[in-house]
Formats: sequence, structure tokens, C-alpha cells
Amino acid sequence: MYTENSAMNILGINAYHGNASAAIVCDGRLIAAVEEERFNRVKYAAGFPAQAIRYCLKEAGLELKDIDHVGVPRNPYARLGTKLFYALRMPSFARERLKVMAKFTGIPEALAHAFDTDPEKLTAKFHRVEHHQAHLASAFFVSPFESAALLSADGLGDFASTMWGSGDGSRMNISGAIAFPHSLGLYYSAVTQYLGFLKFGDEYKVMGLAAYGQPEYLEAFRDIVQNNGDAFRLGLRYFTHHRTGPEMSWAEADKTPSLGKLFSDKMANHLGPARAPEEPLEGRHRNLACSLQARLEEVYLGMLKKLAEQTGRKAVCLAGGVAFNCVANGKVLDRTGFEQVYVQPAAGDGGLAVGAAFYVWNQILGKPRSFVMDDAYWGPEYSREEMRRAIEGSGLGQNEYKIEELPEELLASRAATIVADGKILGWFQGRAEWGPRALGNRSIVADSRRPEMKEILNRRIKHREIFRPFAPSILAEATGEWFEKSHPSPFMTLAYAVRPEKRDKIPAPTHADGTGRLQTVTREANPRYWGLIKAFERLTGVPVVLNTSFNDNEPIVCRPEEALDCFLRTGMDALVLGDFLILRCQGAPPVSDRRHEKA
Repeated sequence: MYTENSAMNILGINAYHGNASAAIVCDGRLIAAVEEERFNRVKYAAGFPAQAIRYCLKEAGLELKDIDHVGVPRNPYARLGTKLFYALRMPSFARERLKVMAKFTGIPEALAHAFDTDPEKLTAKFHRVEHHQAHLASAFFVSPFESAALLSADGLGDFASTMWGSGDGSRMNISGAIAFPHSLGLYYSAVTQYLGFLKFGDEYKVMGLAAYGQPEYLEAFRDIVQNNGDAFRLGLRYFTHHRTGPEMSWAEADKTPSLGKLFSDKMANHLGPARAPEEPLEGRHRNLACSLQARLEEVYLGMLKKLAEQTGRKAVCLAGGVAFNCVANGKVLDRTGFEQVYVQPAAGDGGLAVGAAFYVWNQILGKPRSFVMDDAYWGPEYSREEMRRAIEGSGLGQNEYKIEELPEELLASRAATIVADGKILGWFQGRAEWGPRALGNRSIVADSRRPEMKEILNRRIKHREIFRPFAPSILAEATGEWFEKSHPSPFMTLAYAVRPEKRDKIPAPTHADGTGRLQTVTREANPRYWGLIKAFERLTGVPVVLNTSFNDNEPIVCRPEEALDCFLRTGMDALVLGDFLILRCQGAPPVSDRRHEKA
């Protein structure tokens, strides 16, 4: 409980925006953080995160009346002149933005309504935090660095796409920003659409596709994103958002957000015909994806190099959707002058809830820092009894499935043997991860040594594009032996080259370009997952397993019932649920009629 007289309780809410989320900070320490999608099962869910807020309060042992401050990552007064200028040019876009802003203004009422209370009885003080300052706070104030350079880059927030500065102790200083319509995030999204990937969030697919191509069109992309002093500007004739406004649907909690068309006909004139989603991927598309990525890296890493020179800092904290580009992040240490990099696990808009809360604690209230986010486990956890009831209610037939409860060490050994035998294992433990990556508590685990495992997982389990890569989870102490860098990557936000002599030993999670989006696993952060990988190393001599998110075209599973449902409807061979090991007996078919289609 955090209701003592001396305690200060701060709620962060990212609402009416993609990846709606909530977080709670008590006396400067994060207690809980979770995205709404984990509860309503709608990928990238927007709307008001009522269920996420309820979970955070429950985890902290608090009621709404115990909250002293609420941080909301949106400031309607930021860049007001720019907003008015574009409102006059694009009246329909302005009307849509006003509707969204009305919802933001009504957050106190929405919060009161969610808890069936009178808004007049809310005693918390509400703070509006500018979008990118919340991003920067989400990285710096939870980082291990006392002093660091800061950069946030995404699509658009409070009419800016990029912001940079520096942080010292419990203060951030903003040095500059890039305003609408120029945006690296919208650039990447527009070309993603041009390549035929139209769903919200498909940018990471194109980042994976880029590894299969060559930067044949790089010079053409230098006209699409142009150098502008130490920063960049878009070649706006290739885009539409500056004329019509980026068409976004953010308000609905029960629908995945969507973006309207962002690229103009000029892009097709410049690069060739756009790909329709149903058309096959050809070499030209792979080379376009590679050129898109190469130009992003030139601009992004160039800005970071200038930031290192200007600030003199040796550490950098990155945030915003562009900070999920693990390929670019993996090159920061080689190309910018920085020696340390930190990207928290929910670097995108979900992380705004954490950022808004810590901005209030550190920047507004001036409190000293006392917390470092060195693991990602801030979501719901379930008891042994809840798991047992879920198993009993799942209808698992004893003739088709074998169920055992095992002590921890034996469980790790048995699970490692299953993986080493080439079988696919669902792994459900502890608190759910914060952010979009499964990091060993809601994971599907497979043998990193088997080259066929990538295709098996994509076709049989994940039902997704065959070119999509998977991540290697490695014992942190072995990182330098297997990868060309040893800098920690606990949240899968950095991609490193696998050492050439090791690539044929872990072909399954090694991408086409010889890299891996690795997760370095320490015994301190996740003893159970570390124990599983260690047991696999004892059996095989390889301290690396293949890790992918525990889901199938849906948000990552949160509850035991969802883990069982996903296990039953896919071709997974075994499931570890807490201390329970469930084995699919030979001949037991997947239960295909349990399929979720909300993603």
C-alpha cells in the first residue's frame, strides 16, 4: 500500500492515442505499467485505458482518491501558431483534431466515469505534458544515466515529430524540435504504405524486409528526405499529409487505429508503381525497403552524431516510435560518438504514460531520481491457483495432453530438453512485459540451432509473412562471444551482427543480413528465463534460444486462459504455465475454432 501521509502517488495516462496505456509511480518508483490492448485484446488499442488504470491502482493497492497527480502526455497549447496556420489551410483536419482535443480535455470526466464517481470529487492535480517531452522523460528519468543526450523521433505529437536536448539529474533541457509536416515517422509510414503494407504498425515488417535487399534507390530517397542543416526536411511533393492532414483514427477503444494514405502520386512517379497488398514481393520491393532503411539511418544517425558533438555527452537516451528501429539503434555506438545507449521497452506511444508520470515527479515537482528500469516486467501476474483453474477450465483431455507440476530447476531442465529436441514451447511466467516485445515472461521459445525453425514458426504458429525474423535471447554474460558487440540489450531494442563464425550455430534467429535483434538476459532481471537458457546451454553448448511473442495475430497473451487458448489453437508442442508443464501428446490436433481475429 502506498497511502501513507508521506507518499506521493502519480498516475500517467496515454489516452485517445495509439497504444493507450497507464502507469503508476509512487514516491518516484514505478509500480505498474500496462497497455490497454492486453485487456481488451485489440492490437494498438486507442480510446481511454480504463482497464489498464484499474490494474495499476490495484497493483499499487490504491484507490482513485489516493492519487495526488495525473500526467497526460498532450499539451493543446504547444506550437499553437503552427496549429492555427494548418487549421486555416485544412479545415476538415482541424475539425477532427478538435474532436480529439475535446476528449483530452475531458480526461478527468472519463476517469471519474470509469470509476463511477463524481468528477468534482477528484482531488488529483492534472498536468498536461507535451508529447515529445513525455517521450524523453520516459527514457531519461528511468535510465541508468545521471547525464545524457536525449532524442525523441516519431510520426507526430503536439504538432512536432522530433525533439532533442540533454538531461542532468532530475532535469531535462530541450535544445530543439522539428515541427509538422516534417517527420521521419511519417516518412517511414508513407513508404511502408507504398510498399503495400497498409495496417497500422506495419513499419516493423518493412524494417525486416530491408535486410533482403540492396540500397539501389538510396539517391532517390535522398530527395524524399532531404538534409536541412543539422536536421532534415521532407520533400513534401511525395506526401499528402501537409495538404489534407494525416487521417488518423485514435478515439475508439475497440478498434485498431488506422492511418489514411500518406504518399502522393509523385512517389510512384519517382520510384515506380506502388505495390498492391496482394501482389508478390519482388527484388525491387526488397531494394526499396533497404533504401528506405538506409536513408533513415543516414538522417537519424547523422542527427545523433551532431547531438553527441553539441552536448559532449557519452550516453544517449532514445524514445518515440523511430526508437523501435533496432537496426538503426544497433549502429549508434559505431557511428555517432556515443558510448552508451538506453531505449526503454515501450519506446513508442505506450511509453508516454510512464513518461508523463515521471515528468511530473522529476521535472515539475523537482524530486530526485531513485528508480532505474532495468527490466520490463510491470504488467499483470497470476497466482498458481489462477493458473490451475485455467487449466481445469480449458477442457484439456488427459488422453491428448499430459499435465505435470514441477519444481523450478526440474522445470527448466525439462523445458530446455523440449526445445533442444526441436519442439516449440510456450513460456508463461510472472508479470507481463511492458511494451511490444515478449522478453521471457510471455514468449514462444524454440531451438536457435535449427535453420528450418524460422519457416515453421512463421507458417505454423504465427501465420505471418515468411520473411519476418525472430529474436535471439542470450545469456548476458555470453553476448560478446556470440555478437560483435557486448553492450546490454535487455529490451530487444538493438540489433547487432552475429559473429561470422557463430552464424551457422544459431541460424534460426540470425537475420538475412547477419544480425540479430537480441535480448540479453541476466539472472537478476529474470531468473526463470535465464535458468531455461542456461539449461539449454548445458544440453547443447549454445547459450541462445529463439524467442518470439506468445500470440497469433493478436496482442501478446496476458492471462493464463489466453495462453492456453493460443497453445490449443496453434501447433505448439508444449506449454509451461508457471510451474505447470503441459505436453501435447502425439496426434492431438490444434483447436482451430478458438482463433482470435481482432488484431
